[in-house]
Amino acid sequence: MTAHIITIGDEILIGQIVDTNSAWMGQQLNMQGIQVGKIVTVSDTRKDITDAVDAAFSEADIILLTGGLGPTKDDITKKALADYFGVEMLFSESTYNRIQRLFQKFGKSMTESHHEQAYMPANADLLMNKMGTAPGMWFEHQGKVLVSMPGVPYEMKYLMEAEVLPKLKNQFPGKPIAHRTILTVGEGESRIADQIDPFLEALPKNIKMAYLPGTGQVRLRMTGTGDDENELNTLLDQKVEELKPLISEFIFGFEKEKLEEVVGRMLIEKGKTLATAESCTGGFLAHKITSIPGSSAYFIGSVIAYSNEVKMNQLQVKSSTLKKHGAVSEETVKEMVQGALDLLKTDIAIAISGIAGPDGGTPEKPVGTIWIAIGDKNNTKTYQLNLWKDRMKNIEYTTTVALNMIRKFLRS
Repeated sequence: MTAHIITIGDEILIGQIVDTNSAWMGQQLNMQGIQVGKIVTVSDTRKDITDAVDAAFSEADIILLTGGLGPTKDDITKKALADYFGVEMLFSESTYNRIQRLFQKFGKSMTESHHEQAYMPANADLLMNKMGTAPGMWFEHQGKVLVSMPGVPYEMKYLMEAEVLPKLKNQFPGKPIAHRTILTVGEGESRIADQIDPFLEALPKNIKMAYLPGTGQVRLRMTGTGDDENELNTLLDQKVEELKPLISEFIFGFEKEKLEEVVGRMLIEKGKTLATAESCTGGFLAHKITSIPGSSAYFIGSVIAYSNEVKMNQLQVKSSTLKKHGAVSEETVKEMVQGALDLLKTDIAIAISGIAGPDGGTPEKPVGTIWIAIGDKNNTKTYQLNLWKDRMKNIEYTTTVALNMIRKFLRS
């Protein structure tokens, strides 16, 4: 069973907004055993919409459209679909009454545009949209299905979950598909691939592995298909257990876990508290840590020691250290760690100092030179990064490395 997704809107084509709808719909369809064959974005013109629909009907069993269902003149999806199917537009009294009730509820008056919004293609089965004014539309054509939904993400998601997916499941029962996601950090996909290559060669034909690299992390997605859902899930669980010892040093979690979430859980389990002392990352590490609910149980605070004066006055970094070795040095971050431990009275502290870029580098310390130290009262470990000229990438990558250093420090 194959589906095509069509998103409609000039705002997507010119990069004004990012199409997140397609990714979400693709995930939902995949979990239902429906393969997404193509994702297409087209402009707000009748010809582009009808051409895309025509092409999709020639290749797919299911077509999902989003966008172009609002009350303004540039929202032409309904009329384009009526033209495609060769039907007239009919006024939907129920749709109009529902829009009217919504406007009365919020004390607003309706316009002629909202009256026009209640006209629907004659062959459309309307899907109740409790999150907005525009209903979804379900069309059946030559044994295939086309569904048109609003482009507003929360409206589309409501319609998919409440109306579309249940109807698709009844009409197109698919073969079970299941996934397992193994989350790794600290090594690139090439080395991981080398280490697990014999394992991959021995996988059954109905199980595939995909590598999904991110900033300092690689997700391994194991996907299986089968006739029996329970047997498939048992097999996938078994294969995950076989994989784990092969790359145990890099695995930090599974499915949708976040590295900062795993680190927080480890701190709680160990009964340890943490502080950060950040220079070039400007608090981004602290932001990641505190984005997890309940982080106050283990995270005490942070010093954003962006200037040398703050390093000296707050973290007690020696002026002689800065003069001899510079702010971006192993010696400085080690002293920042000890200063943070003393100042914030935590069990563990981690410090970062570097040149995030795009300027500020020297031949001896080019842009992307970053030092990280982590330690307690008895032990300090350091690590040097040599990254790129892109400032935000350097900050994000450094933060991932720092979180992994906390994870490894807690494991040692």
